[in-house]
Amino acid sequence: MLTRAWIRWLLTHGLLRTYLRWAARRGDPLGQIAVGQDRLLGSSPYIEEIRRRGRIPSMSGVHVTADYELCRLILRDRRFGVVTPFHPALPKPIRRALDKTDLGLPNLGEPPSMLVTDPPDHTRYRRLVRHAFGPKAIAALEGRVTEATNDLLDRLESKPRPDLIEDFSAQLPVTVIAEILGLPADMHPTLLKWGDTGAPLLERGLSWTTYRHAIEDLVEVKQYFDHYLDELAAEPNNDVLSMLATDGETTRREQVANAALLLDAGFLTTVNMLGNGIVLLTGHPDQLESLIAQPDLWPNAVEEILRYDGPVRMTGRVANCDVDIAGERIESGSLVLLSLAGANNDPAVFPDPHQFDVTRDNATEHLAFSSGIHGCLGARLARLEGAVALRTLFERYPNLSLDGPPVPHPLRNLHAYRSMPAKLLAG
Repeated sequence: MLTRAWIRWLLTHGLLRTYLRWAARRGDPLGQIAVGQDRLLGSSPYIEEIRRRGRIPSMSGVHVTADYELCRLILRDRRFGVVTPFHPALPKPIRRALDKTDLGLPNLGEPPSMLVTDPPDHTRYRRLVRHAFGPKAIAALEGRVTEATNDLLDRLESKPRPDLIEDFSAQLPVTVIAEILGLPADMHPTLLKWGDTGAPLLERGLSWTTYRHAIEDLVEVKQYFDHYLDELAAEPNNDVLSMLATDGETTRREQVANAALLLDAGFLTTVNMLGNGIVLLTGHPDQLESLIAQPDLWPNAVEEILRYDGPVRMTGRVANCDVDIAGERIESGSLVLLSLAGANNDPAVFPDPHQFDVTRDNATEHLAFSSGIHGCLGARLARLEGAVALRTLFERYPNLSLDGPPVPHPLRNLHAYRSMPAKLLAG
């Protein structure tokens, strides 16, 4: 399997990695973003250079935009589809090589993950699981989220130097999504490990080492969910994975892929959002004071965190036909990169976009959760967890401070922190 994995890495990551590094050395803004020379994407000079070149300029052989209205339009336009390694526009030899190196693993960035499938398959997958993340289902979880948050904060009190990622921001969402999916509590450390190694597969241009480690863990993920879904098929419960396991229209591979997606997507975004929010609020004490004085602002503060420093920087779409947009002809099969962070800092939509303001009137208009049919299925859950967790943390520890600079995650497209030591100082 290792040889096939290496060939697949070369075709889906290795060649692109080499090209992007070359583009970055030439001073191409998109290449510089892609190789990680930009940690603050929304307010960076690279994004401003993209804006300067036009609403949807061509760079590094693709179209790219940081324009809010164009990003929103393209995300909602059915003439554009999600980006997969198997798009028909790829040369036939590459598609044949990808077919022959199929590893059969639940890779989040490859079909049949609903993240990278279009209708009708996407519609079929989403229909099976959406009830678990609907308004009523999520509202019913508020008490449990509050209880889990308080339990975690109780445990933090015994730690002289807690890590707010490892001990808090990661623990809350994995606890909640595991309960939604019916997974046992003793699996939490394993689930977090799988999420940490699997998250890079949502990016492009990975190193061989990172890709290999992710693939090795995916073998474990596949084995676990194969067995677990077998059990649910024999004795189903009234939960979302039972719906998957007993659906006669989906294959076992489709079921495993989307079970793994629900798990990872159910906590990765929230971990990153909480970590980014803690950094922002400790760095803007005036905004934190406003929230302590007006706790009804917490939901809007979560929206502003997502706008100002969202967990996903960029996404992409492929034109399924020739499209004329903003005076540009985008030919069928062309890739369009959408800077979500740039869109969320577009001054035409968000006045003073580089100012963090928890009272911002239109913070909810951000695109941090994408938009259209691929809008984040767990957005309501992430918002609930964000508002409850951050409010409870800072109400208990209004003088909380970071004990040194937080350690950023090495990922480029997923903006997050790996470690965040802190001092807990009660009021």
